[in-house]
Amino acid sequence: MDRSTILFNSQEKNEVKTTEEVLRAVYDALDEKGYNPIDQMVGYILSGDPSYITSHNNARNVIRHIERDDLVEDLLRNFLKK
Repeated sequence: MDRSTILFNSQEKNEVKTTEEVLRAVYDALDEKGYNPIDQMVGYILSGDPSYITSHNNARNVIRHIERDDLVEDLLRNFLKK
């Protein structure tokens, strides 16, 4: 039995991304797969159902790092410039 240790690069997981970076990455992944990114992202924000977001480029996991309440708050603050 092989008991050697395998090292994984966890740098990507530890990177802190801004809300804008996350939304852009998810938008791009949805667009690459041929979905309407805005419709899919709105569906996710309203329902919380992660199946609205493709798993392409790890987008589904990336967007789940942001609380939906915080996301809506950030969007409103940005839109209203507050």
